[in-house]
Amino acid sequence: MQYARFASRSVFLALSLLSACAASDASNGASAAGVDYRAGAFGQYLAGRFAMAEADPDAGATALSRAVVLAPSEPDLIVQAFLANLAAERPDALSLARRVPDNQIAQLVLADEDMRAGRWDSAEKRYHALPRQGLTQLLQPLLVAWSQQGGGHTDAALQTLRPFTENPRFRGIFALHAAMIADLAGRRTEAARYYDLVRGDASDTNLRLAQILASWLARDGRPVEARQLLSSVGDRVPEIRIAVRDLLVHIQERPVASVADGVAETYVALAAALRAQDQNDLALLMLHLAFRVRPDFAAARLLEEEILTVEKHLGLALKAVEAIPPKDPLTAMARLRRAALLAQLDRSDEAIDVLKRLGTEHPDSALPEMQLGDILRIKRRYEEAIAAYTKAIAHIDTPQKSDWAVFYDRGVAYERAGKWPLAEADLKLALQLSPGQPFVLNYLGYSWADMGRNLGLARDMIQAAAAARQNDGAVTDSLGWVMFRQGDVASAVRTLERAVELEPEDSTITNHLGDVYYAAGRKLEARYEWKRALTLNPAPEDVPKLEDKLKNGPAAGSPRSR
Repeated sequence: MQYARFASRSVFLALSLLSACAASDASNGASAAGVDYRAGAFGQYLAGRFAMAEADPDAGATALSRAVVLAPSEPDLIVQAFLANLAAERPDALSLARRVPDNQIAQLVLADEDMRAGRWDSAEKRYHALPRQGLTQLLQPLLVAWSQQGGGHTDAALQTLRPFTENPRFRGIFALHAAMIADLAGRRTEAARYYDLVRGDASDTNLRLAQILASWLARDGRPVEARQLLSSVGDRVPEIRIAVRDLLVHIQERPVASVADGVAETYVALAAALRAQDQNDLALLMLHLAFRVRPDFAAARLLEEEILTVEKHLGLALKAVEAIPPKDPLTAMARLRRAALLAQLDRSDEAIDVLKRLGTEHPDSALPEMQLGDILRIKRRYEEAIAAYTKAIAHIDTPQKSDWAVFYDRGVAYERAGKWPLAEADLKLALQLSPGQPFVLNYLGYSWADMGRNLGLARDMIQAAAAARQNDGAVTDSLGWVMFRQGDVASAVRTLERAVELEPEDSTITNHLGDVYYAAGRKLEARYEWKRALTLNPAPEDVPKLEDKLKNGPAAGSPRSR
């Protein structure tokens, strides 16, 4: 991941750094500061840039900081080192920011430092000096208002935000911050008016907004509304349900208890907006600014984890959730995500231990057992997975549409464990709860096709799934397979060739293509596909079947790996 890019001075900078390399005294070895001068500034620069591209901000910050020591007069290099130190959450970001006063992000760091030190007038001047363009068009009035509140000027802070609360564009964000400022100042009437404006504008309340609004409702003598609000968010996003109990325990606490908290909220609001637009690098930059003023901000750490997971930086994502304080009301959510990340990092035993302890501590939640079932199923421990899913299902009094997934997952585990009648019952129930769900249509249809049962209905179901997921190689494979089972070999060949184009590294799909080639009389091509399937990490039980096909041709049926 890149956190910044050089502009037109890249070539000049590279040449100047090369000069610095040549000028360095190789005989001196390491300096007193521990910098290896023999590596040279340009080498350190390249190492730092590579580390940042590989999402290793710690190594990037170290190398780029060393490059600055060796070439201290290059402002572009200082900016790179500053951004790397900011990403690594190192205190050196502040001293580097002072050396690049024209950089907007550096100005934010310096203003935030003034705010943290209680230099409110200085902070306000720095925030005011930011240009009203790009990202700072949204940030500047919010930050100015919070610095005014820090200086005890609540009227001025609310006046700064008032014009923006009257404009439909971004009104919700500005009204929320006006509400939090009035709330922090103890001006309940104004806080209530702005909170009501936020509630009226919010079409889809996210977790953080629900946390803030629920706290206000509870402190305003409306605890039932507060509980309903948190529960409604949990209904839309099941992961949140496990946090509701702890959120209610802390509901009387003001989520934004200081000006520093308000500044952090400002950065996180912008980070969330950038995340929604897939501008993940900028979103992470905003989060790093938030962490400088509020390092224990759990909601921000969860957003950081979400972005890093999407970007496939799982080690950094794990560090993000592990930075959440254990007593924070969102800790249970963080532990669910930690378990998921551990499993993706091939640390399944640790993940299983986390989920078992979480299930013991939250016996009223189905989520730990559901996630435990997923990990066990992926590990092919099907009987244990079934037991976990069954415990999760025991929490469901009347199955709702959103519960289709747990019945689907248990159905898959039953099928893999060789218990087809139980699997079929769960898959049918999942389809009844969520008609048209492509994953269920595909799995049930493929299962029937693989057994040679209900072929007409199976084909209809898989075609419906394929219409919903036109570029899904697994669904396209299922469609080709049911065509083959029906004797429509020509259509099966065309369909499975497309499936292989969509998923060229899937052993099962490649195996199926070999089967239909063989049935079409294209035996040389069939053997090529079977050989290739053996190189694509097939399931252990499929290896002898593929080897037997290469010797004797296919028997009736075909190995199933989905």
